[in-house]
Amino acid sequence: MYTLTTTDEHRFGSDVYVLDLLRTPTGGLVSISSDQKLSLLDPASLRRGPVSSFQTDHGNLTTLRLFGDNVVCTAGENGNVGVWDLRAGAQVVQFATSEAPLASMACNPETQTIAVGTELHNHEASILLWDVRSAPVQKAAYHDLHSDDITTLTYHPSNPNVLLSGSTDGLVSVHDTSVADEDELTVQTLNLNASIHRAGFLGPSLVYALSHDERFAIYDISEAQGSGDAIKDFGDLRGGTGCQYVADIVPKNDGSGAIVGAGAQDQQMFELMFLTNNQGSWEVNRGNSVGLPGAHGEEIVRAYCFFDESQMVFTAGEDGRVKAWRPGN
Repeated sequence: MYTLTTTDEHRFGSDVYVLDLLRTPTGGLVSISSDQKLSLLDPASLRRGPVSSFQTDHGNLTTLRLFGDNVVCTAGENGNVGVWDLRAGAQVVQFATSEAPLASMACNPETQTIAVGTELHNHEASILLWDVRSAPVQKAAYHDLHSDDITTLTYHPSNPNVLLSGSTDGLVSVHDTSVADEDELTVQTLNLNASIHRAGFLGPSLVYALSHDERFAIYDISEAQGSGDAIKDFGDLRGGTGCQYVADIVPKNDGSGAIVGAGAQDQQMFELMFLTNNQGSWEVNRGNSVGLPGAHGEEIVRAYCFFDESQMVFTAGEDGRVKAWRPGN
C-alpha cells in the first residue's frame, strides 16, 4: 500500500458533518454540510476556511451536484432545488419540484436539465425532470419507476437522453427519457436484491451498483448482453477488502475502471482501491491501493476527490473536516 499524508485541513465545527465534496471544473472545491451550508474552498489553502459560504433553504440539505464550470445545484427535504453561481457568489434561482423530500439529483448541462428523485411519499416515489433554460419548467414526471426512495440518479456519459436510477427497492434502471410513454421508458432493469446506495456508468454500456450493505456488482447493458444479470458480482466488498464501509465508487475519466473508496473506523484508515478490467475480468486491486492513515479518526469519510496533476486527494468526513492529502517527503 502506498500512503499519503495530511497536509492541510479545515474544520467546519464539532457538531457538523461534511455531507459531500466535489471538485469543480475550474479547480475549486465545493462542499455541503449538516449546518445547511454550501461552501466554496480553495484547495491550495483549506486552513483559511471557505472562500465563500451560502446558507441554503432546503430544510435538511441532502444533495450537491455540478451543473457547469461555476454553477452547482443543491436539494433537500423540502423538495426545493437551488441553483448557485459560485463565481458571482449568489443563488441564481430556487424552485419547488415536489412536496416529497428529495433524495437524489442529476444535472445535464448539455440539455439544461435537472433530474430529481424523491423519497417514498404518499405511496409514491418519483423522478422529475426540469428544464432550467430560462425559468424552471417541469418537462417530465415519472411516478411508477420505483417502489421506494430513489437514492441515486446519473446521466449517461455521452447520451443526454439516458438516465440511470437506483432505489432502496433494490433495482437499478436505465431509462430513455426521449420516450414519451412512461410504460416504454425503461430500457433495462437490474436487480441487486439490496437497497441501492450508489450506481453509475463505467463506460457507454457498463453500469455498477453498490448497496447500502456494501454489495457490489457490474452489469453490461448492451443489446448483446440484455439478460440483466451481473457480469461480475463481487458480493459484500467488506469480506474481500477488510473494510467496514464503502463511501463511493468514482469512475476514472479514461473509462479504464474506477476508484473504490473504503474505510475502517476501528483502524482509522481510509483506502483508495483500483477497480480494474483485465481482459474482461473485473477485480478490486488492493496491491496498488492508496492509504490515508488516520483518515477522519473514528468518523466515517463521506466523500473524496482527486487532483491528479498535483498528486493530491481531498476527503470530507463526519468529523466536520475537509482534509488534503499528498505523498510524504
